[in-house]
Amino acid sequence: MSKTPGQRGTRVSALALAPALSLCVLTPWATPAHAQRKAKAAAAAAAPKKATTSSSAPAPKKPAAAVAAKARSINVKTQPGAIVWVDEVRRGAADAEGELRLANVSAGRHALRVRARGFQERIVALLPARRGTVEVRLVAATDEAELLFQQAEEAREKAGGAQTAAELYRQALKLRPRFAAARVGLARALMATDDHDGALAEIAAARRARPAYAEASAVEGRVLRGLGDPEAAIEAYRRAIREARGFQPEAYTGLGIVFEDKGEHQEAVGAFRKAVAQLSDTEPVLYELLGRNYEKLEKWKDAAAAYEKYLELAPEGSHASAIRSIIEQLQRQAAEQEQPPPE
Repeated sequence: MSKTPGQRGTRVSALALAPALSLCVLTPWATPAHAQRKAKAAAAAAAPKKATTSSSAPAPKKPAAAVAAKARSINVKTQPGAIVWVDEVRRGAADAEGELRLANVSAGRHALRVRARGFQERIVALLPARRGTVEVRLVAATDEAELLFQQAEEAREKAGGAQTAAELYRQALKLRPRFAAARVGLARALMATDDHDGALAEIAAARRARPAYAEASAVEGRVLRGLGDPEAAIEAYRRAIREARGFQPEAYTGLGIVFEDKGEHQEAVGAFRKAVAQLSDTEPVLYELLGRNYEKLEKWKDAAAAYEKYLELAPEGSHASAIRSIIEQLQRQAAEQEQPPPE
């Protein structure tokens, strides 16, 4: 379903998913048919019934050898409360002891970024052979623009904090006008208050300060999608992917949503699968988006598998109960689909 300018803001953020990634995965905006299916599923889930097989069925397993070859665990030791990113994907915050365990870190070289309020941000290389504990020591920050930027980022993550964040970003930019990350942060804050024109102006300023800026292009795509210009949004998202040399989960997620809005469900599936792979299973909502688009393609088995993965990652998620019932329906439809035609 295409979005018109009057429909901007229909989707709301499902995750403060990574202010610095800054992947903004959005809560699914259901079509009438999907909403009807969810309503029926929710009713079925609430009704008394015998134990079902779907809630206890084991999730699809990957071969152990493949998992071992592709993933590893890293324990980051740093400042308490520090936020940690891997390749611009936010992976969480350190606990009171300054530790954060990162599971499913894929093989290969990665960039580990750590930021704590009052400290200088630091980026270290995570080499392919690195396992175990990685200590990242931070140095106290003295740059006022950086400190204001950190306060703005924290404010933007809080519900209703967009206006406060915008003012803090502006203060930082008075001190450092070519602070590209602050420009992008301000654009996100303005977008949250429906100031799309202001957001685009900040994106343009960010790109003047830093021409090949993948995050700025991804945010531009979000703004253009909100303004009801899907083709321009697609162009911006694809530019973001080029600028990031292929690794830009925010842009792939945005592409998937635009394709879904346009009714191009096969293309949406492809984009969401790219985002899933790049996020290392840190965002269950992407599996819900995948399942919904597989349903539109009448790929019942694939839809059920995507929803099962959602439940594996978010067993207590807000949609978990309804999704369990949807899986039962999809499994029945998949079985009927696989039956040979009558002779």
